Amino acid sequence: MAGRTISIVYDCLFPLTKGGGERQYDAFARDLVRRGEDVEYLTAHQWDGETPDAAYRVEAVTGPLRLYDDGGVRRASAAFRFSVGVFRALRRRRRRVGAVIVSGLPVLNVFAARLSLAGTQTPLIVDYLEVWGRSRWTEYAGRVMGTVAWLLQRLAIAVTPIATCHSQLSAEHLRDEGFRGTLLVSPGLIDGTGETEPPSPAACPPFVLYVGRHIADKRVDALPAAVATARAHVPDLELVILGQGATTEQIRSEVARVEGGAWTRMPGFVDQEELTDLMATAACLANPSRREGYGLVVVEAAAHGTPVVLVTDEGNAATELVDDRVNGYVAASASPDDLAAAIVACVRDGDRLRDSTYQWYQDALQTRTIARTMDAIVEALDERTAPTPPNEGHLP
Repeated sequence: MAGRTISIVYDCLFPLTKGGGERQYDAFARDLVRRGEDVEYLTAHQWDGETPDAAYRVEAVTGPLRLYDDGGVRRASAAFRFSVGVFRALRRRRRRVGAVIVSGLPVLNVFAARLSLAGTQTPLIVDYLEVWGRSRWTEYAGRVMGTVAWLLQRLAIAVTPIATCHSQLSAEHLRDEGFRGTLLVSPGLIDGTGETEPPSPAACPPFVLYVGRHIADKRVDALPAAVATARAHVPDLELVILGQGATTEQIRSEVARVEGGAWTRMPGFVDQEELTDLMATAACLANPSRREGYGLVVVEAAAHGTPVVLVTDEGNAATELVDDRVNGYVAASASPDDLAAAIVACVRDGDRLRDSTYQWYQDALQTRTIARTMDAIVEALDERTAPTPPNEGHLP
């Protein structure tokens, strides 16, 4: 028998899009279903034909949206349209939904959920993938729009009853931005439902792998020069860059500038089988991003015994997942020399580092999982869920 109905709200749906947020919320939904809950996933329309099959119900609350502009910045108009759809959808089911988990990105989702549930006792959890200060917002969206976004974020945080986040960095930012409600800091976001095998040796010749979107904050354009510098110590080193985005042409220009065409591949998006093979055989996975709310790619690489190279930055929570010489290295900056030194260290550490990376993942499977995170979320929901009066049925 299904339990209470829990709505999960996010404007992207895995696997139609493959970012960290949608993978996380897909894992949340599947875990809740395994616990006997009735889960509905409210999102934007992203598919052709019939609604995609999933372990949970999927409902589009808006038509198709172009979420990002040409520079990789989220479009305010798309965020507004989605929030209106969320408000209408939750308003219709306000008396029958048992709980709502809504992404705090974009921030208008929070206001839509709060307004739609006003006057009910329905528990609301806001999941904050990232939390930015004013300077970061203005850098991202410009002085005027960035300031408006920051103020809206502060207001959303102020009206959030229960917040979840997935790093100590985000927890600190929430408190700095005025959060005073119940804060759940998750132990991790490892799915842990699939079986893993001991690591394979790195491919020969060795290659550095990047997986993700091509946007300015990811600093993918730093990799060609870094690998060119590393090749002074590892002459046969290659570079494989997956994905596409606003900075793809800039990355190609960097490849050309360092004369890296012979040792760089940029195949765009690949199927899951090829992605798995590349992840398992890379000498290291390099992600020079300046900001990450968690860093799911770190644990995905570690599941194959593949170490990672990250860059220290005040907005990069993924570095919390890396222990130097255990499952990778954190470079001091995105400069060619600093990145190259970390990459060369991964290559030279070879099987020793791959074995310790895999062991790090096995240890993390006991403590840093989605299941552990959902334990705390479900407990918080149980504490705040009021019994449904017997005369209240489903609304049309």
